[in-house]
Amino acid sequence: MTFYLRHYWKDERLSFPSTTNRSMTFDHRLIKKIWVPDIFFVHSKRSFIHDTTMENIMLRVHPDGNVLFSLRITVSAMCFMDFGRFPLDTQNCSLELESYAYNEEDLMLYWKHGNKSLNTDEHISLSQFFVEEFSASSGFAFYSSTGWYNRLFINFVLRRHIFFFMLQTYFPAVLMVMLSWVSFWIDRRAVPARVSLGITTVLTMSTIVSGVSASMPQVSYVKAVDVYLWVSSLFVFLSVIEYAAVNYLTTVEEQHRFEKTGKVSGMYNIDAVQAMAFDGCYQDSETDVDQTSFSLHSEEDSVPGRCTGSPSADSSHTKRRKSLGGDVGKAILENNHVIDTYARILFPIVYIIFNLFYWGIYV
Repeated sequence: MTFYLRHYWKDERLSFPSTTNRSMTFDHRLIKKIWVPDIFFVHSKRSFIHDTTMENIMLRVHPDGNVLFSLRITVSAMCFMDFGRFPLDTQNCSLELESYAYNEEDLMLYWKHGNKSLNTDEHISLSQFFVEEFSASSGFAFYSSTGWYNRLFINFVLRRHIFFFMLQTYFPAVLMVMLSWVSFWIDRRAVPARVSLGITTVLTMSTIVSGVSASMPQVSYVKAVDVYLWVSSLFVFLSVIEYAAVNYLTTVEEQHRFEKTGKVSGMYNIDAVQAMAFDGCYQDSETDVDQTSFSLHSEEDSVPGRCTGSPSADSSHTKRRKSLGGDVGKAILENNHVIDTYARILFPIVYIIFNLFYWGIYV
């Protein structure tokens, strides 16, 4: 922060007679010849007095010996923050002033006008924080080798901007979780589609988590944003596990039906799906698969079932293509697994409950 630091004290050695009772103003060249307080900033990492075009120091002496000593200073100081609620956190920071050489027996520091000693612009805006309030206070600091020292505090209450993190972190995470639910409405036989969707959402969530972790403070405890991202990642991961369970149970069911009936279930012989898979060639007859071997037909035997370029075949093919959409939809509904049905309802409800608890606790 950059500010004007003004000291007031009285030094009778600097008093002078004046008929007009007017003060005298000096620049930095007189500072080394008189006594001034040796104030420093506790927990300061870097600080300096501005020196363009000359050192920004002003000394004003009144006839009765009252002195005003003003400096224009920029200070970078530490603030001990707790990121447990990050980025929904509010931080309490303070800038601390103290004499380096003079303890409380030699020098006493206090705010001249109490809390009114702090003056600033009405609207202070920072890139990451709202400055909700600031106040002045005082206290003591003890050092075992030198004793007690007066210490002044400028206290700040900083509330972090949340909109940036909503756009860059929370909103993308919600979209990825909702995208993973799309697989519940995809036919369970469409293995490449559902697996690709699940892996894509998992990798995207991993990228979001890695990007946030790289740009956030490296602390050893769990932050609020970590809770949200890892729970969202868990939902995405569970959607992949859900399809693994559906696929496994479907395979088990088919094996049981094969053992009982001696042929593969009609779920894998749906005409509409075959028509889509084999370049639009639609077959009416059901194909029974023998328990011991599959029947192999020659090209001549399969001619009646082939798609030909004759007008009669084209008209028949056109009629069947019209009903193709309805057959596919019916096939998907008939072959929907009960786990998918429950997942469509359970996953959104649990995620909404989690969001209610999360925002209720941290906001």
